[in-house]
Amino acid sequence: MTTRALENLLNQKEGLELEFKACRDQLPKSVYETVCAFLNRHGGTLLLGVGDDGAVQGIAPDALERVRKDFVTAINNPQKLTPPTYLSINEETLDGKNLLRIYVPESSQVHRCNGRIYDRNEDGDFDITDHTEQVAQLYLRKRATYSENRVYPWIQPGDLRGDLIERCRNYLRINRKDHPWTEMNDEALLKSAQLLQPDPESGKPGLTLAGVMLFGTDELILQACPAHRTDLILRKIDVDRYDDRDLVRTNLIESYDRILAFVKKHLPDPFYLDGIERRSLRDIIFREVASNMLIHREYASGATSRLIIEYGRVVTDNPSRPHGFGQLNLETAVPFQKNPNLSAFFRAIDRADELGSGMRKLMLWGKKYGGKNPQLIEGDNFRMILAVPEFSENPATTPEVVPADGRNPKVTTEVNNEDTPQVTTEVGAHDKAHDGAQSGAESGAESGAESGAESFTGQDTPQVGAQSGSEDSTGQVTPQVATQDPTEVTPQVTPQVIECLSALVKTPLPREKIQQQIGIKDREHFRKAYLEPLLAIEWIERTVPDKPNSRLQKYRLTDKGRAVLQESPKEGI
Repeated sequence: MTTRALENLLNQKEGLELEFKACRDQLPKSVYETVCAFLNRHGGTLLLGVGDDGAVQGIAPDALERVRKDFVTAINNPQKLTPPTYLSINEETLDGKNLLRIYVPESSQVHRCNGRIYDRNEDGDFDITDHTEQVAQLYLRKRATYSENRVYPWIQPGDLRGDLIERCRNYLRINRKDHPWTEMNDEALLKSAQLLQPDPESGKPGLTLAGVMLFGTDELILQACPAHRTDLILRKIDVDRYDDRDLVRTNLIESYDRILAFVKKHLPDPFYLDGIERRSLRDIIFREVASNMLIHREYASGATSRLIIEYGRVVTDNPSRPHGFGQLNLETAVPFQKNPNLSAFFRAIDRADELGSGMRKLMLWGKKYGGKNPQLIEGDNFRMILAVPEFSENPATTPEVVPADGRNPKVTTEVNNEDTPQVTTEVGAHDKAHDGAQSGAESGAESGAESGAESFTGQDTPQVGAQSGSEDSTGQVTPQVATQDPTEVTPQVTPQVIECLSALVKTPLPREKIQQQIGIKDREHFRKAYLEPLLAIEWIERTVPDKPNSRLQKYRLTDKGRAVLQESPKEGI
């Protein structure tokens, strides 16, 4: 926190969300009651080393570390604070005096300090334990505010995936050896993380929705939260549908991993040097994006959470419980936890940052990565728009050659004095996405013809279109595309084309098998140079013509293709 921000905080009076505590060399006992009250109400900021009147007294330098450790120990002690919580403590200095600033977020649970329930009112902490109505209202408010608190008494710790719990425990053993969860069994860990709670109605203990979402099997998650899914979409070429997709419907631990894997697969990670240290800006940014999508989602909503990678940007939409509307401003935005228990757990295993710091990190590195400030828009769906670098032209805007009559040219022929038309150049008619990924395709032909087509030799051809069907025999390429269909095509083909056709003599094959048999590794080159031209002139055809992008799609030899092989000096059928 800057000196100016700290001074502004001190100039305020104590109130519902701000408390000053004098603390020269030891913690006052009332500090824990204040923490409990903040947790039960709307959260707040606690400043240690400041008098009730806002005068800075400071903490003795030789006592600072002891005070800090005493505080951390106490709030993690279930005999002092139940359920225990995890808070961040920041050391501040003002006018040469040491202070401790502690932000206490609102909790989704009802907390007790020394067995008593405290609530916050104005600048005071009040014991409401013996006021039945106030306690009941507190429980109702907590339950209504946070969907993650819903308890499922029929789901017990033994129903969860123990391997995931152990994975988190092992991470803490390696990276945070002093964390109390490292020595707890599964049930104790779940209770400590507030994921195993008594049902307010029946009193029976059960897993909360947060616990199920973190560690449940896919079947349990489907029963507890049927609408849960994260849709990951790549949409750069086929902008009407998608180029790649991963529909994630599993626990949040593995969902986080799959989001990052999808991002790493499809987004560049340009070299960036911060001083003398290389930083992966992509990973820094999208770790924050992934955790935000998972821990700040409103799981009571039936809406789908989506991450869409487009040309030059990434857009996320996440069902939310808004606390305002419109674009967030870094200077004025107030952090608010929408699922405190999920947030706390993700912070414990280093999958999320402290409340508020993630947004600042996103804004800081987002512009360095994509050249523009990220946009964070609050609403019923929380939207993030992040610019990403691109190192090639937008493939979705590649110009297409379309004949004047609107027909789809399959091949350009030149008519000579012979009965059989001869092929002089080929039109590389292919779809705008990956292999067969376009809708409404005609059987045996691809929709649209792009410029820069490739010939059967596998070499790039610079022409925009094919030769017209005029009687000009000079062989000059003109930009006009002939519209007549060939009656019979007998081009000069290369050995690779013969191999491609020969691979399909006995049985239809998927694209991958054809590539393997003719020894071409590059999928895009194979598609443009061989597959699409062969489809266009009807030497091969799809086995599922009505669904070009079917996972069962294969390609088979046509009668025209067989005729070519019969006439080839290398093959006879």
